[in-house]
Amino acid sequence: MSLNIISNYAANVAHRNLQASDEAATRSLAKLSSGTRVVSARDDAASMAIGSRLNAESQALKTATVNVGQANSMLQIADGAMGTIDSVLVRMKTLAVQGSSENLSSKERQFAFDEFQSLGQEIDRISTSTKFNGNKLLAGDQTVTSGTIGANINTAAGVAAITFGDHAAGVTDGDIFKLDYSSTTNRFTITNTNTGEATSSDPIAGAPNAGTTSEVKFDKFDLSLTLSSAFDPTTDITATNNFTATVANSTTSNFKFQIGAGSDIAENQLQISIDSIDVSGLSTGLNSDIGGASWANSSDALASIDHVNEAIDNLQTRRASIGTYQNRLDFAAQNLSTTQENTEAARSTLLDLDVASEMTKFSSKQVLVQSGVAMLSQANQMPQNLLRLLQ
Repeated sequence: MSLNIISNYAANVAHRNLQASDEAATRSLAKLSSGTRVVSARDDAASMAIGSRLNAESQALKTATVNVGQANSMLQIADGAMGTIDSVLVRMKTLAVQGSSENLSSKERQFAFDEFQSLGQEIDRISTSTKFNGNKLLAGDQTVTSGTIGANINTAAGVAAITFGDHAAGVTDGDIFKLDYSSTTNRFTITNTNTGEATSSDPIAGAPNAGTTSEVKFDKFDLSLTLSSAFDPTTDITATNNFTATVANSTTSNFKFQIGAGSDIAENQLQISIDSIDVSGLSTGLNSDIGGASWANSSDALASIDHVNEAIDNLQTRRASIGTYQNRLDFAAQNLSTTQENTEAARSTLLDLDVASEMTKFSSKQVLVQSGVAMLSQANQMPQNLLRLLQ
């Protein structure tokens, strides 16, 4: 190859190779500093896509594990209350046995009955007051629906539905609610006129588009409004805006826990059902005893023994159900832990960096960069040889 001043071919080749070596060293350094084999999609688009999905799955499984722990905590609270009620029933049985003996006078038997009756009321109190995150565990569910609705908050006014959740709090049958709306703040305010409790919504963006609806939620009462396009966000609502609440009680409390990472309910949710353990739920006969005036004679107290025995048997059935759910949750937690470990291992195989291997590559690239700098320097010296021809 001839020597010339205009073009230095050797320097251009050395510079191109130096750029390639420097870029490779930079990529290697990025992987080493981040700890991941796939820094961007250019490194391995398929692995990045699969790894991202696996990472999302792994994080969701961690949250599902937390949900399982919360479910177990709830069941432990319920079981603790049942243990207390069991002790109360044992004491009630001893009182019934005492009252069945004819060595007691009617006055002394009344003393025993008074305590018996008071303990029955304590069972009802424990049943009602045992809660988890504000939800009653042992008193059954209540279904709340909206009754008579004022003209300014009905379908024609753009309020398509008023819906209470499964565990509406602080709502009793016949409560009257007032629903106000301010066009200045764009907020709804709902007030239980019987208790004075009130709560406001977040500001709304406006009326939904034609053919669509939007939800306005009130967490305090576990209530939501469904707005339609007929709603006018520029007009205040301050009159003809009351609605009543109708409460229907059931003897079972139902709780759904998300214990999987998917949306399929059968595969990823567990419904826990807890039967009520108030006196009427444990034994109708015992409930009648508690509502009575006294044990008129020993035979009345003798009948109460069978009623208490029935309540104890029913309570143990409910406690056994709690234990079944707890064991099931334990196995669910074990499965989640195993699945999470394997998912994380699969993600790691795809994305995590083999540091030793990459460090070897980085060292090689460093040598190439240093060699390229030296060779470029030598190539830039070659035109100096032309000066000798000009001397």
